[in-house]
Amino acid sequence: MTSVFPALALLALAAYLLGVRSLGRRGIRWPRHRTVTFTVGIVTVLLVTATQVMGYAMTLFSIHMLQKMVLAVLSSMLIMLGAPLSLAIRALPRRGPAAPLRPLLLLVMRSRTAGVVTHPVVSTTLFVGSLYGLYFTPTFDFLMGHWAGSLLMLAFFLFTGLLAFGGAFGLDPWPHRVSAPMRLLELVIPGPLHAFFAVAVMMASTPLVKAFGHAPASWNVDLMTDQLAAGNIVWGFGELPTIIAVAIVFWQWVRSEERHAHVVDGRVETDLAAYNAELARLAAGQRRTVR
Repeated sequence: MTSVFPALALLALAAYLLGVRSLGRRGIRWPRHRTVTFTVGIVTVLLVTATQVMGYAMTLFSIHMLQKMVLAVLSSMLIMLGAPLSLAIRALPRRGPAAPLRPLLLLVMRSRTAGVVTHPVVSTTLFVGSLYGLYFTPTFDFLMGHWAGSLLMLAFFLFTGLLAFGGAFGLDPWPHRVSAPMRLLELVIPGPLHAFFAVAVMMASTPLVKAFGHAPASWNVDLMTDQLAAGNIVWGFGELPTIIAVAIVFWQWVRSEERHAHVVDGRVETDLAAYNAELARLAAGQRRTVR
């Protein structure tokens, strides 16, 4: 059953590439860098769910945390840089058997539930709160006791990351849109909270979870050393990817301000030209009156 997640990831990639192909047939050029980032994002999902990483993640806390942070941060960031919702809206057909999919997608995106879930406060709480809610409570051990529970956690990690970066990047027609400064704030706030969680994991004097206490004896795994490594992984993923994401959003903000300035300048030049033309017309009229 662990093949379910990789299969869904491959299905998402196939759907995306078909969407790009559909636009190309209609003469619409889809940015290549978006296709590349989405594809790489799916590849990172496969690397932590369709390889031996998946098996080790069920046994070692450090590998599990690596898997969690890749899905919630790296994979989510790359996937949302591919603007999948924008592609779907433009590529889904308006006629034929698949025609109902486009209005259904728009209906979901415009729903009250989507507006609530994508609100920055809610998405940030889900993104960061999952760390504290899962690992500092018995919830994690309960879910790890069932294959369905482990798959549910993987889906939740990816989902919360997609929500966080989807709203922060603002490339798609997001149900809840905010200004660039607020989007930067969305990215900055989780940093200290991730760091505090990482420090709490590294400084803990006892194992936080019980699910990883059954590694084979031949592995010579020290639970506390492995837990220390897990904390370091959270710390690392809370720093570098966040800096990259902040740089992307800041660049988007600068580009947006530049485009706005060009529009304003163009309007000023148009108004000035019209004003000068009106003055010239009035001056010409006055010369004819004098004659």
